[in-house]
Amino acid sequence: MIRSTFSGFNMAQLALMSNQRAIDIAGHNISNINTYGFTRQRLDLASINPVGASYSSSPFDMKVGQGVMMTGISQIRDPFLDIQFRNQIAKVGTADATDKILEQIGNIFDETDSSGIKDALGEVLKQLKEMANPENAGEQSVEALLKSNMQVLMNLINQKAEDINGLKEELISQLQDSDLKNLNSCIERIVELNESIKNAQVLGSPALELQDQRNALLDDLATYLPINVKYRTDTSTGVPLDVLEVTFRDGSGEEHLLISDNEMGEFTLDDNDGKIPVSLSFKGSDGEAKDITDLLRNGVLKGNLDMLNQAGAFDGSGVKGVGYYEKMFDSFVNQLATTMNELNAIKNPDGSVINKDLFVKKDGADTFTAENIQLSEAWMNGEIGITLSQPDENGNVEGSSAYENVLKMFNALSSDKHQFVNADGNVVFEGTIEGGYDHLANTQAIDRKATQAILTNHLTVLGQIENSKDAVSGVSMDEEVMDLMRYQQSYNAASRLMTTLDQILDKLINETGVVGR
Repeated sequence: MIRSTFSGFNMAQLALMSNQRAIDIAGHNISNINTYGFTRQRLDLASINPVGASYSSSPFDMKVGQGVMMTGISQIRDPFLDIQFRNQIAKVGTADATDKILEQIGNIFDETDSSGIKDALGEVLKQLKEMANPENAGEQSVEALLKSNMQVLMNLINQKAEDINGLKEELISQLQDSDLKNLNSCIERIVELNESIKNAQVLGSPALELQDQRNALLDDLATYLPINVKYRTDTSTGVPLDVLEVTFRDGSGEEHLLISDNEMGEFTLDDNDGKIPVSLSFKGSDGEAKDITDLLRNGVLKGNLDMLNQAGAFDGSGVKGVGYYEKMFDSFVNQLATTMNELNAIKNPDGSVINKDLFVKKDGADTFTAENIQLSEAWMNGEIGITLSQPDENGNVEGSSAYENVLKMFNALSSDKHQFVNADGNVVFEGTIEGGYDHLANTQAIDRKATQAILTNHLTVLGQIENSKDAVSGVSMDEEVMDLMRYQQSYNAASRLMTTLDQILDKLINETGVVGR
C-alpha cells in the first residue's frame, strides 16, 4: 500500500513539536534551579506504530512507524529515596528536639562560666569551718555570716526552681502553640493541595508545581512523626486522578489514617493546666480520639514529649527529661535540709529530741523541694541558733568553745556519703551532698554529648540521602545544557527531514515528465 503523501511531513512536524516542547521543559528546569522544593521535569515520549490490517497489504509490505507522540510531562523522583528521607528526618527531629531541651537544662544547672549554687554552698562550708574553729565558736558574727550565706543559697535554690518551672511552661507552650499548630496547619494545607491537584488533573494539567509544594509539606510533616505515604488512582470521574493517603504507625503497631484525599486527622494536647506530664491525642476522620503520648516512635513530637514527661530513674522510664533534673535537684535540696535539721536538733541522753529546725517548708509538704524550702523564722530572728555541741551522757553541754557538732555539719555537707533515692526507695545517686549537685551538671553534659553524637550521625545519613535525592530530582545545569544541545540537534534534524521531503515532492510533482512531452 502506498504511504500517504503527507505522512512524512506529519512525522517531521511531530518531531519538531516534541523537540520544541523538550527545549521548553529544559528551560523551565533551568529557570527553577534555585526554587525550593522544585523537582526536575522531563517530557514523556512514545513511538507511534501502525496498527491493524489492510485488505491491500501483503506479506511483503514493510510497515514503518509514524513518528513520535508526547504522552505527558512527569517529575523525576525516586520513591524509595523519598521514603528513606522521611524516615531519617523523623529521627533527626527526635534527636534535635532532645538536644535543644538539654541545652536549656544546661543553661539552668551548668555553672562552669558563672557563679551560683556551687559557690554559695562553698561559702556556707567556709563559714561552718570557721564556726568549727574553737577560737570562733560561740561568736555571733560568725553565725550571722553563716546565716547570710545560707540565705543566699536558699535564694539561688528558689530561683533555680522558678527557672525549671519556667522551662516547663515554655516547653508546653511551644508544643501547644508552635509544634502542634504547625503540624495541624501542615495537614490542612496538604488537604487543600490535594483538592487543587485533583481539579487541575480534571482539566488535563499534571499540576507538577502543586505536587512539588505538597511533597515539601510532606517532608515537613515527617519531621514531627514518621509517616507512610501512598498513592492510588481514582477513575470514578472518568479521568485518572492521583489520590494521596498518609498514615503513621504507633508503637503498639496500630496504623492511623492521617490524610486520605480531602479527609484528615487532628492532634490535640492536654496541657494538664501547665504541669507535667502532658498528653497528646490523635483524632481520626472517624472522630475517635486516642492517646498516643507514649506511642510515638520518632519525630519532634516524641523528642519534646519524652523530655517533658519522663524522669529517668525517678519514674522508671528510659529518658532523663526535665522531670529527672527537677526531682534530682529536689532530692539534693531535701538531703541538704534534712541533714542540717537532724544535726541541729538536740538529742538528750534519755532519747528525747528538741528540734531546732534551720529549714522549713513553705507549703507544709512531706519533703523539701527547691520550690518550698526556706530558712526558718526562728533561726532568722535569733530564737534558735546553730547547735555547737550535743549533751553528753550526763546531759551536760561543753562550754562556749565546743564545736564538734558544727564539724559534723561540715563533714555531712562536704565529705560524708549520702544516698539520693526515688519514691520507691531505689538509690539514684550515692555521694556527698555537694557531689549531688555536681551530678546534675555532669549528667546533663554526658546526656547532651551523647545526644549530639546521635544527632550528628543522623544528620550525616540524612545529608547522604538528600544528596542522592538531589542527584535524581534536582536540576543540574550541566545536564540541562546537554539536553538543550541534544534537543536542538534533534530539532535541526527534523527540520532537515521536512526540507528533504519537500525536495522529494517537488521533484515528483514538478520535474517528473509527461508521456509524449
